Amino acid sequence: MNVMDQIENINDTINGFVWGGFGIVLLLGTGLTCTIITRFFQISRLLHIYRNTVGKFFDRQTHEKLDADHGTLTQFQTICTALAAIVGAGNITGVSTAICVGGPGAVFWMWIAAFFGMMTHYCENVLAVYYRRKNKDSEWSGGPMYYLKDGLGSYHGFRITGRFLAVLFCVFTILASFGIGNMAQVNKITLNIRSAFFGNANAPEIFGVSLVSWVVGIVLMVAAAFIVMGGLDRIASFSATIVPVTAILYTAGAIIIILFNVSRLPEVFSSIFRFAFLPRAFAGGITGSILKNIIDGPVKNGCKRGIFSNEAGLGSSSMIHSNSSVTEPVRQGMWGIFEVFFDTVVVCTATALVVLLSGTIDLETGQSAAGINDVILVSETFAGIFGRGGEWFVTIAITIFAFTTVIGWSQYGAKVTEYLFGEKSVKLYRLIFTVAVIFGAVLEPSLAWDLSDTFNGLMMIPNLIGILALTPLVIRITRNYTDRRIYHMSIDPMLSYDPYLQEDFAENMKTGEKNGKEE
Repeated sequence: MNVMDQIENINDTINGFVWGGFGIVLLLGTGLTCTIITRFFQISRLLHIYRNTVGKFFDRQTHEKLDADHGTLTQFQTICTALAAIVGAGNITGVSTAICVGGPGAVFWMWIAAFFGMMTHYCENVLAVYYRRKNKDSEWSGGPMYYLKDGLGSYHGFRITGRFLAVLFCVFTILASFGIGNMAQVNKITLNIRSAFFGNANAPEIFGVSLVSWVVGIVLMVAAAFIVMGGLDRIASFSATIVPVTAILYTAGAIIIILFNVSRLPEVFSSIFRFAFLPRAFAGGITGSILKNIIDGPVKNGCKRGIFSNEAGLGSSSMIHSNSSVTEPVRQGMWGIFEVFFDTVVVCTATALVVLLSGTIDLETGQSAAGINDVILVSETFAGIFGRGGEWFVTIAITIFAFTTVIGWSQYGAKVTEYLFGEKSVKLYRLIFTVAVIFGAVLEPSLAWDLSDTFNGLMMIPNLIGILALTPLVIRITRNYTDRRIYHMSIDPMLSYDPYLQEDFAENMKTGEKNGKEE
């Protein structure tokens, strides 16, 4: 057995644990808990959430720092940078893979994971903003490692546990940043570019790898280096420019394909709900393992690809949200709800419908056609409607989505590296991260994605433990916000765990309100 086979075997064992019954129950259970403790905030406060997120896209305050001394990104830059990291190859090829492996029912479980994930991500953002602090460069640092150390660690007898889980989260995040955040994304870019533009070309090979893959890897590495080494400001500027346009264009293209097949939508939705609870093994009468097959089939693939896409439960994008100039933790929590909704309910659903309408999935049996290539399935479907240009468009969209994910994840890795080794280590991390891009272009596809799934699950565990432990605090912060902002009660706000920041934030909030600003 060679080294690669050993790595695959070890990864399969760990993956089976983190994405087995334990991981799925922990993920959905945390989302359900966060939903219940906030009294179904994503539904009961739907209009309020809309007014403070989508309803403010064209508000001037969304595009400017509410307080120049207390933030590094505007609200618009924050959500675009967060979306840059989560709207990636998983929204297109990942969804396609989930359906081909788990059947149409996987889409239902993506929705379920997203519904509860909205509140998981809400709690992540609330805690990240509440426990953030400034580093020596006057840049905010926040995220699971801080609310694990200072939140969970503040409980009697949990000081060491909180610090240990914080370090564990950081280590897993660094590993994940090279998996989901780097090599897996670059791998999908390379495969799609080779298929769309060099499908019939006999390119020479270097060390057994096509020259095309090497060229793509080098170009992406140089581009990533230019943006990543420029730090958060350059990452945010790039994201705010490219992400909204690409996401809107891709979704619009998907909607056109859906409209071309609108008569088949009832059949598609019927298959989604029918196969959500009806694994393929059920037809064979394997009653003793029905639950296992449901979990291993549509539930596992739906939840896994859902979290791969929207990252709710990983705690990763809360590190970006903690850089917002917003001082209210709940306000940034609401942007987290919107983030999950847009990523999964809008973009992933658009992809799922395109796949199910492509004719390659039998809606009666849930089986995918023999010899189907899930990696290029969406591209081929677009080509069927828009011709060769449609295939090129999807390839370009995947390239942009995946590349922006690489850029966003570089910031996640930089922040946890800063936590573990100090600010001087960040430049070295970013250098290693950009060099690793080229390995994603030449790596074996299946291993890149399998490792990414495992690192995702490992990140998830300490983060969800921290969220569950700090639910009483989330309840108090949410209730404090609704009492003040919705019921107009005259009480002091809960803005930071640090008494000095709390006082400073509260004073600036009063000043802002006097000047006609909300914060």
